[in-house]
Amino acid sequence: MTETETRTRTGTTTTRTAVRLEAVTKDFGTVRAVDAVDLTVREGEFFSLLGPSGSGKTTLLRLVAGFEQPTAGRIELAGNDVTTTPPNRRDAHTVFQDYALFPHMSVEQNVAYALTVRGVRKAERLARAREALTTVRLDGFAARRPAELSGGQRQRVALARALVDRPAVLLLDEPLGALDLALRQEMQTELKEVQRTTGITFLLVTHDQDEALTMSDRIAVVRDGRIEQTGPPVEVYERPATAFVAGFVGTTNLLRGEAAVRVVGRPGTYSIRPERILLTDPVKPSAEPPADPSAEPPAEAGAAADGRRTVTGRVTDIVHAGAHTRFTIALPHGDRLTVLRQNLDGLPQSARLDGEIGLSWDEKDAFPVPS
Repeated sequence: MTETETRTRTGTTTTRTAVRLEAVTKDFGTVRAVDAVDLTVREGEFFSLLGPSGSGKTTLLRLVAGFEQPTAGRIELAGNDVTTTPPNRRDAHTVFQDYALFPHMSVEQNVAYALTVRGVRKAERLARAREALTTVRLDGFAARRPAELSGGQRQRVALARALVDRPAVLLLDEPLGALDLALRQEMQTELKEVQRTTGITFLLVTHDQDEALTMSDRIAVVRDGRIEQTGPPVEVYERPATAFVAGFVGTTNLLRGEAAVRVVGRPGTYSIRPERILLTDPVKPSAEPPADPSAEPPAEAGAAADGRRTVTGRVTDIVHAGAHTRFTIALPHGDRLTVLRQNLDGLPQSARLDGEIGLSWDEKDAFPVPS
């Protein structure tokens, strides 16, 4: 598969472009919210813009939707220049976090609203509204009012309303942010299924790493108005391009400077994912302190013949979080490592608060990242 091809979660491979941004910049007064961003979203992809609050991800989505005009750059939808095209003339619909449903209308009327405004015949708009409701599993809810629905049901109505006009691109502005955890996870599954069924390109904005990793074909990590890394979820998680990506996407142990030398055995900046570290019985560090105090600090972790590194530390915190337990381990020179262990796994007896414990990881799991 070439760099211009993308394999979607449906298993198909596409090279056609749904959304393209070329050197897009957006200034609000003296504040640069988006800084010369280049981005390509392939047709049929579930693509996520992931970043913290204030990173510029929502501004990017609003630029694609046409709610904001770029200060500079070019925006294309399906190969057409829409940089100055108003929102109502773009083949893209937006689903908002607050649903934006009309309370005085029934579910069916809300879903069919865009078709009504366009003058679509009643029989056709009702048929298409019911088809959209079936897609989001709301058969039998057509006559209800929004006030009679749960939060998840209202979100599905908003999704059906956006789908009824069969847009080329569906823009999702943190649509699950107002839902509780269980409902949010349920809706993640449903959104994936709807995207897979319809084949519509989904462009999602979220600050939730799990949400992006779970649903996306590809992710763009956004920071300070720029894209730090773009790639499939596994690639972004397993091989982050920068220290920011390593720390923001999931949980990691970032080791810099002397800490990297002591723990990894090499200078630089390294990332070790907490789930890659095993807890063992205490081990003795293999390196002895140098006689010359000006020499490079010794490695706390010893290298074994099988390519694993080992170190002994002390448990300073234990957090039980349902399916897994998070351990914080203090190493002899003050560095700390976080370790995640599934609760189904057996633990050494020393895995207790203030207990001395051994840590072990494969050398290749400590990978360098640019600072």
